[in-house]
Amino acid sequence: MTTDTDTDTDTDTDAGAGRSTDPGSGPGPEPAAEEQTKPPLLGVIGLMLGFFLSALDGQIVGTALPTIVGDLGGLAHLSWVVTAYLLTSAAATPLWGRLGDLYGRKGAYQWAVVVFLAGSVLSGLARGMGELIAFRALQGVGAGGLMVGALSVIGVLVPASDRGRTQSVIGVLMPVAFVGGPLLGGFLTDRLSWRWAFYVNLPVGLFALLAVGVGVRLRTDRVRAPFDLAGVVLLTTGILALTLVGSWGGTTYAWTSPWILGTAAVAVVALGWFAGVERRAAGPLVPPGLFRSRNFTVAQVLGLLTGAVMLALIGCLPQYLQLVQGASPTTGGLLLLPLMLGMMGAQLVTGRVMARPGGERRYPLLGGALVLAGSALLLLLGTDTPVALASGLTAVAGTGLGLLMQSTLLTSMGAVPRRDMGAAMGVVTLLRSIGGSLGMAGLGAVYTARLTGSLTRHLGPADAAALTGGGHLTPAALAGLSAATRDAVGTAVTAGLHGAVAGGAALAAVATAVACLARPQPTAEDADPAGGGGGARVGAA
Repeated sequence: MTTDTDTDTDTDTDAGAGRSTDPGSGPGPEPAAEEQTKPPLLGVIGLMLGFFLSALDGQIVGTALPTIVGDLGGLAHLSWVVTAYLLTSAAATPLWGRLGDLYGRKGAYQWAVVVFLAGSVLSGLARGMGELIAFRALQGVGAGGLMVGALSVIGVLVPASDRGRTQSVIGVLMPVAFVGGPLLGGFLTDRLSWRWAFYVNLPVGLFALLAVGVGVRLRTDRVRAPFDLAGVVLLTTGILALTLVGSWGGTTYAWTSPWILGTAAVAVVALGWFAGVERRAAGPLVPPGLFRSRNFTVAQVLGLLTGAVMLALIGCLPQYLQLVQGASPTTGGLLLLPLMLGMMGAQLVTGRVMARPGGERRYPLLGGALVLAGSALLLLLGTDTPVALASGLTAVAGTGLGLLMQSTLLTSMGAVPRRDMGAAMGVVTLLRSIGGSLGMAGLGAVYTARLTGSLTRHLGPADAAALTGGGHLTPAALAGLSAATRDAVGTAVTAGLHGAVAGGAALAAVATAVACLARPQPTAEDADPAGGGGGARVGAA
């Protein structure tokens, strides 16, 4: 494993401000301008592949899960195949980011790829559900470092003037993963084996390792500070508790059950305690100084809200397309192409125009307004809406989500010193993940409650419970039901979608208001050219 230690210099920092503790010594000059103007193509491709792996894996595995259960058994533990991965991925995200700042971002990224690949291979070799859950947890630990590692390396590898173009390409990868993942997962499961849903990561990950090892050479100041063990324990506890609340709430346990209330209390106490510890720590896991930037703080709130709306829409719209419009699972995914293409197009454009004055405020405002308008359009969907129109209406919300995602990421990168880029990208990735989990749980609960209530009114409590609790509410099972029952299901699913979309519109309205708080400002490296100590060179490390 190669690291950037051969070109790094150590800089003592205080408790989160990211400044030298020696008032008479600065962190050193910026690297020469010519070393920053040509980011290595091979290295950037390697970073993009790691980013792509983290987005693609969940989509592929989700498609293979029914076959996995049929082979390994253990239906009662099925949810833990997903939950274990989400728990460890979320908990490891800020840790990988800070490890990169402390010991080298390139090396941290490469180790994350190695851990992810090890978990992938072991998951493919699993002989029982218990083994698979344990190996998925290991895979999640590595996955937590893939996205944050790629973003933090790009943050110091690519100069601010080129970040928009680079991030616009990366922004395309997530929509591609959401659309292509289920298709690839179905192909591998049908033609080869469900185990290839994990093995497919190996060639891609190995190429990413090689590309980054050969193509990336960093010259950056690293933080020299004590490792924040107390912060790691408290933040991990809080994140795990929050993720469990999002995974269990309204499904495994009722929202008012002692399990959910107790877990939520643990999350609140742990995160509150963590905030206090970070203010006093000599080398905080999440430097409080990051949030002294108004734009960085605004971007994180917007990222949380964006993650909530995006995951809720992606989770609920396929239900409508399959159970109301009669689309197959594969066709239902393809009908979301306008949503994904809107996201992709917006991210490509935003990445290229974000550097214009006022972009920190203008594009999040436009994105929030478009998500709000797109959500209002989705409220027009009914049981008799033409399929093409239903599919096309998703493009407006997708465009708004793309604008929000790309603009908040670039604002976050430009608002922090490059020496804290790993910690900052860890915060960005973590809050989007938490927003997605909580949004899926909260708006998903609204969807389920409205669907169940409508079915109960139209079919009666007994038949409604049989449909929702007996595994009969699937596209394949609908064909065997009476016309009256199918109509009731269509009405109920549409009502559930309207509830989730209305919640998304409310979150979009909040995001639009929050975006008004952003202010145009120079990037941290422009305002403090000695503060980042970052740069990059092309060549072998």
